[in-house]
Amino acid sequence: METDFLVIGSGIAGLAFAVESAAYGKVTIITKKGRSEANTNYAQGGIAAAIDSNDSIEYHIKDTLNTGAGLCNEKAVRIMVTEAPSIIKRLCELGVDFTKAKNGKLDLGMEGGHSMRRIVHTKDATGAQIENSLLHNTSSEGITLLEDWIAIDLILKDGKCIGVWALDEKNNKIFSIFSKIILIATGGAGSVYLHTTNPSIATGDGISMGYRAGATIANMEFVQFHPTTFYGKKIGERALLLSEAIRGEGGILKTSKGNTFMEKYDARKELACRDIVARAIHFELKNTDTDYVLLDVTHLGEKFVNKFPNIYNSCLSLGLDPLKEPIPVVPAAHYLCGGILTDLDGKTNIPNLYVAGESACTGVHGANRLASNSLLESIVFGFRAAKSAIGEIKKIHLENSTSTSIKNNLNSSICDNNIISEYLSDIRFIMWEKVGIVRNTKDLEDALSKISQYKIEIDALYEKHAISYALVELRNVVNTALLITKCAIMRKESRGLHYVLDYLAKDDILYNRDTVISNNS
Repeated sequence: METDFLVIGSGIAGLAFAVESAAYGKVTIITKKGRSEANTNYAQGGIAAAIDSNDSIEYHIKDTLNTGAGLCNEKAVRIMVTEAPSIIKRLCELGVDFTKAKNGKLDLGMEGGHSMRRIVHTKDATGAQIENSLLHNTSSEGITLLEDWIAIDLILKDGKCIGVWALDEKNNKIFSIFSKIILIATGGAGSVYLHTTNPSIATGDGISMGYRAGATIANMEFVQFHPTTFYGKKIGERALLLSEAIRGEGGILKTSKGNTFMEKYDARKELACRDIVARAIHFELKNTDTDYVLLDVTHLGEKFVNKFPNIYNSCLSLGLDPLKEPIPVVPAAHYLCGGILTDLDGKTNIPNLYVAGESACTGVHGANRLASNSLLESIVFGFRAAKSAIGEIKKIHLENSTSTSIKNNLNSSICDNNIISEYLSDIRFIMWEKVGIVRNTKDLEDALSKISQYKIEIDALYEKHAISYALVELRNVVNTALLITKCAIMRKESRGLHYVLDYLAKDDILYNRDTVISNNS
């Protein structure tokens, strides 16, 4: 199979790239589940953009840099924030129907870490609205979208990326897809953890593939845990996310006995950055020996229903009326600030290979992501990657190399799903317990030892058995878990999302830099 632009993943970054590239060549998207099954689809809050007359680009930049704890690439931040207003305008042109205020202007929400109201949203389903609008535009552009195709490994020739091996799960066939440009946009890795807001497909596939191919990886230790997810009940396999914007509209965190506590941890209380709120909840749970804290919105009344209709209905479906009783909440793995290292145009150290979205490390988030900068980063750098790729594609000859090969033993025995499930459960439990919100050196080293052994065993399973969807994911989960743990051990300080009890101080002399790791080093 041949194409000009190959996009791996169907979230906002991949779709933005595809829509922008469609006029300049054949675009093919492969996605391992349904076309809208991506983290984008579950993003509730919105997109941060300084469009209010009282706001400014400089305020948004300052908030982003402050949240990033000294590790942000300021040039990347400036590009992203400066382009935000035009991105909102472009999304409106593509059919996104953002919520309006009574004065007819865009309604702007408030979230933790922001100094101004600047969150453009579609009530509490912004991601789904953007995803659907972009999918509609991919259809009108004649872009080929292959569902239930999972990428296995990148194909390299003479140091360049020339395509990908992929499994067509429905037909149980492996294909090589050759392309002039390859974009990894496979999203994050929340499913490496026991509790996550992400769909089950968020297994770090693109990052793991990139690492195996020799791409440079950075800042994997910075895993963001969303402070508030519904305790004890899930929507499918993921925890129900209770948007940051709820606290922006007046939601109050309380202990299980009904006492407020955020004032003990930060002057901004509920509007502190996510890492601070998540750690505060963690410590409250440890100190009180309870399983959850409460998010109280009972005083918000109809305002809550109007602002967050989907969250309200989801709570009702889980047996709780948030207008009558507080919501029990706990943190869960939410967003990965690290990934495959890219330049400002999405280029990696491997020629012809681009990355955008949560799989990428552009430097805009540093050690902690500011709320509602994720969709913004994805679409800004998705468009930028496309513009760069369009400029490069005329210089690239499509290489269809029959000399490349992959372990193609589909006729071998299928690995027992019970074995795969046991490995996944063990890895997720280890990551949650030992590489979670609050860390220590002993736990990290213990996790590294156990996960390293699991990787040896899983690699042996992969070589022995037929390639299957579940086995490909397991291979990527253990690789990604190992990368997160290795990077966490390398950073001997506490900064942003990486909080280590052995090294509570921030060390700007030794660690005011990215944590970089490569398969070639």
